Amino acid sequence: MILHDIAEGLGRGIEGVTSTFTGAFEPTIRLGVTGLSRAGKTVFITSLIANLMNRDRMPQLTAAAKGAIQAAYLQPQPDDTIPRFDYETHLAAMTGADPVWPNSTRTISELRLSLRVQPTGLLGSFSGPRVVHLDIVDYPGEWLLDLGLLEKSFADWSDESLARAKPREDAKDYLTLVAATDPAAKLDEPQAQALAAAYTAYLAAIRAAGLSDYTPGRFLLPGDMEGSPAVTFAPLPRPESTPRNSLYREFERRYEAYKSKVVKPFFRDHFARIDRQIVLVDALGAIHAGPQAVDDLRRAMADILGAFRPGPNAWLSQILFGKRVEKILFAATKADHLHHAQHGKLTAIMDALLREARDRADFAGAQTAAMSIAALRTTVEDTIDHGGEKLDVVRGRLLETGKHAAFFPGHLPSNPAQLLCRARDGQTAWLDADYSIMSFAPARQELKPGEGPPHIRLDKATEFLIGDRLR
Repeated sequence: MILHDIAEGLGRGIEGVTSTFTGAFEPTIRLGVTGLSRAGKTVFITSLIANLMNRDRMPQLTAAAKGAIQAAYLQPQPDDTIPRFDYETHLAAMTGADPVWPNSTRTISELRLSLRVQPTGLLGSFSGPRVVHLDIVDYPGEWLLDLGLLEKSFADWSDESLARAKPREDAKDYLTLVAATDPAAKLDEPQAQALAAAYTAYLAAIRAAGLSDYTPGRFLLPGDMEGSPAVTFAPLPRPESTPRNSLYREFERRYEAYKSKVVKPFFRDHFARIDRQIVLVDALGAIHAGPQAVDDLRRAMADILGAFRPGPNAWLSQILFGKRVEKILFAATKADHLHHAQHGKLTAIMDALLREARDRADFAGAQTAAMSIAALRTTVEDTIDHGGEKLDVVRGRLLETGKHAAFFPGHLPSNPAQLLCRARDGQTAWLDADYSIMSFAPARQELKPGEGPPHIRLDKATEFLIGDRLR
């Protein structure tokens, strides 16, 4: 098995090196895009493509500002077995006469955007333009969270999952079922299915509540795996003995099968080939949901960084020509729900979460950053008089009613520790603050020639992720 793994890795490494040489004059950047619950992944990718094709709103992307990008056009993607990201349909939904949010994607997809770039600097004056391919790989955030399972045994994962579930009301039904279950008893398939179904319902509930620890992710997005043994297990307390054919032993086997047949193939076939990565985070939604949701987000970010950690076998990866992600951006989305006066506070909170996650994961290697963005700006800013107090608000079209309204979400703290300390301490509510959220619909707009959809700092995020490869 070890020799097979080495041979397979060596084959993939040689394939990667060959690809590098054959594409020396048309380099490729593989950008991974994923998002935790309700973070706006589809909107981000759609707006990114539109604004790279029409670059008037991208002044902080150096190659666009200096005119180095001469043209951008879509091409057939290189992976024929992966669904194409439906850019045209999503853009029409966002920018039509009656704009709506596009449907979210529930599996992996891909799109290739080719950029004709005139190199800058000394060499640029002697060479003509070159083509840089940007392959955008879109995949669910649940899949990325699953990578943290690779380093956990079934016992460890069960202990952690049950400990987090105990204080949660959403876990009541599942915990009641576990309490009535003997893990050492002989496997009964209807009982196993009932446990898996109850656990899946619990994961769906905490995801809807703004929490982030909903693993295994394929339980919520099973696709054609629905009903298979690989997604029919659940965390159980370890009994004193685990006889062969017992429920516990079978769940342990299925958990390991999930890792080997679901998680590892994704890592091998897609994740390990990514050059740059952006993780979209609904930080405002987590803050609104309360301290537990913020602490969940902190743990999720640590698990995500752990998946990118070089690890003790980094030397083997280098021998096998293995690739490592070079840059990772954690972006708090929906910055347009805040007046710009509070954007710095949101970014500071993301910075603090990233700093803690980096320390907890003992991470080293890729360049990491945090930012607050809005891939599609849905609001305008205003200042109103509220009881003699001037409030900085945003105005937008409400998703539920279509009516326009002013919105003030509350004052984010200047010191992120005010949030993070209460989150770490296990508090269930903020001490003296209440943070609101609002659902806005896309704004009606007319795009002028050369303009992509309006955004906040999408150009800055793009500069961090790929700007150095466009020079």
